Amino acid sequence: MPRTAREVGDSGIYHVMLRGINRQRIFEDDEDRERFLEILKKAREKDGFDLIAWCLMPNHVHLLIHENEVKLETIFRRIGASYVYWYNGKYERTGHLFQDRFKSEPVEDDAYFLSVIRYIHRDPVKAGLCEKPEEYAYSSLKNYFEKDGLHDSGMVLEMMDEAQFRDWNAQSVEEKCMDMSDQPRKQLTDSRAWDLIKRYSGCGNAAEFQGLEKDKRDTALRKALKGGVSIRQASRLTGISIGVIRKIQRD
Repeated sequence: MPRTAREVGDSGIYHVMLRGINRQRIFEDDEDRERFLEILKKAREKDGFDLIAWCLMPNHVHLLIHENEVKLETIFRRIGASYVYWYNGKYERTGHLFQDRFKSEPVEDDAYFLSVIRYIHRDPVKAGLCEKPEEYAYSSLKNYFEKDGLHDSGMVLEMMDEAQFRDWNAQSVEEKCMDMSDQPRKQLTDSRAWDLIKRYSGCGNAAEFQGLEKDKRDTALRKALKGGVSIRQASRLTGISIGVIRKIQRD
């Protein structure tokens, strides 16, 4: 099926989303998130775009970008290639990480501009990852007015001051913005993750699990991963290497 042409706007401002393939988590830990932000910062410096708002969710990323000379396709080809190369090396995997190409929508008026910012900052609340948007560590809201070299607050400051901006983001409103068709699963606690592994394997501890026959081990891990256990959790709790679990998930 041919791809639908990306809608192009006059403002140069776009709400962009990158999503993990097959709902896969694209960030397993804070090191992953910090690396993505480092890549994003370098891309911003190189390509000259304005990054107005951002949020890193477990299996997707929201960005509000004002493109300048360099177009979105080039920007995200570089960002995606750089992060996937690093991620695949770290987790001993190969192949795609992101779902097809990025999704984008033009932002053409001030009202929608502010709505998209609020939507981006409130997505962690909607997904059950925090109670208040400012509590989430990996969005632009927490340090929005600090000069951290990552995001650009100039367009927002022309519309409202810091207090008004924080009040705006605190409002729980059902924004009609571009969205993912499904939300990522909330990450399980280690206790709940082990309960699932124990249920599917019948093992009481990691040593017993490591002694399982390969087919039984692999079946238990596949079921646990489908139940919401992350690959890093499964590795940490069972002692099976991340690379082996990745292969089990793919097979």
